Amino acid sequence: MNTKRIFFVLALCAMCGVARAQEVMTLEKCRERALANNKAGAIAALNKDKALYTKRAYRANYFPKFSASGSYLYTNMRLTQRIPEAYLPTFVPDPATGGLKPNVFVVPGIGAIIGADGIPIFNEYAYFPGMDFSLKLSNFWMAGVSAEQPIYMGGKITAAYKMAQAGDEIAALSQQLARAEIIVKTDEAYWTYVQTNELVKLALSYRKTLDELMRNVQAAESVGLKHRNDVLKVQVKMNEAELQLRQAENGKRLARKNLCHVMGVSADSAVVLPESFENEGLTVDTAQAPSYSSRPEYAMLEKQVRLKEQETKLVRSDFLPRVGVRASYGYMDGVTLNNAKLFDRASFSALASVSIPLFQWGEGRNKIRAAKAERNAAQLQRDNISEQMALELARASDKCDESALEVELTARSLEQAEENAKVSGLQYEGGMEPLSAYLESQTVWQRARMEYVNALTRQRLNQTYYLKAAGML
Repeated sequence: MNTKRIFFVLALCAMCGVARAQEVMTLEKCRERALANNKAGAIAALNKDKALYTKRAYRANYFPKFSASGSYLYTNMRLTQRIPEAYLPTFVPDPATGGLKPNVFVVPGIGAIIGADGIPIFNEYAYFPGMDFSLKLSNFWMAGVSAEQPIYMGGKITAAYKMAQAGDEIAALSQQLARAEIIVKTDEAYWTYVQTNELVKLALSYRKTLDELMRNVQAAESVGLKHRNDVLKVQVKMNEAELQLRQAENGKRLARKNLCHVMGVSADSAVVLPESFENEGLTVDTAQAPSYSSRPEYAMLEKQVRLKEQETKLVRSDFLPRVGVRASYGYMDGVTLNNAKLFDRASFSALASVSIPLFQWGEGRNKIRAAKAERNAAQLQRDNISEQMALELARASDKCDESALEVELTARSLEQAEENAKVSGLQYEGGMEPLSAYLESQTVWQRARMEYVNALTRQRLNQTYYLKAAGML
């Protein structure tokens, strides 16, 4: 019983796998899968995340920065010093000033007595017996917190943040551009696969017609109604048809692998196309006259100019005054003097700093001029590429019109070729037309069908190129 259940589950999974493998892949489904799996899109998304995080990092410069620090010192070094004994002069109150005056020995009529060393002789001296000093640095540690806040940095923080904002916007536009390019590559791969698939069908149909003709000619040749030369003529055409079929099958296989690569799936995956593609993807109306300014490339050029303007301000900020404040609170412990601690308390400190550049031999002026030159170059590049975009849009619009006319004319030619092949076949069967004329009519029909398929493919691709040039993808 368990074995039957296992086989049932395996069979059900196999049926689900086959059903999934047989899913009809329309153009929209291929686009969705390519956008979800394409590595270029994933890279663009990561670059967008990077730009966003960079913008947030620069925004943090507006706010104070807090930090904690700590240090510990251990050393066996001991600093010792002795102050020798000495006799110190004394001072007495001065009634006239209320202060103290040197208690020098004064002889009436003579004045203060000066010793041989040039120092006055005092009435009294204080005896200092000397002192030993011992400074020990071991087991000293300190810990605290500090805060720094820029007040004015010459506009550097604002310019850097606006540059990061522009970079974030450029990354978002680059993501849109990557999406449009993925869609273009997907459409190219999809319609190429559709084209090769139709060419395989055409080659099979042509070979089938020649097989039937060969059977008829061989049957007629066996009863003496046709010459051996007619059989050889059909054989030559069959050889050509066999080569064309092989080329079409190889092209179809490579086109399928390329489409799988663009969609990000296994190269051996099956891709089932709709029964007909003649009405798929016809969504372009060139009469709307859109502007190239909606393209992400154009918006990226505008952002580049804005970025260069902020770079100029950033360079200028290096040569403007800067003002900042810093506050800290910490605790110190250690450093003993004669076995008594010198530091054993917490303290608060604040610092304000001002830096004013004075003279750099023209460095700032020249750097600012260089940054302005880059900004002007970016503006000229934007104008130049804008003109190219306008020409590209006009060319894409013309290609759409031409491809629409080409499809109409090739469809008409195909209809005429089909009618010609039908009439030629009836005349050949009635003996009113030679075999060479009938084979030529089949060749003309095959060529007309191939040109129609190629025209349809070019029309779909030209529509995609137009949508990209118009910024509508």
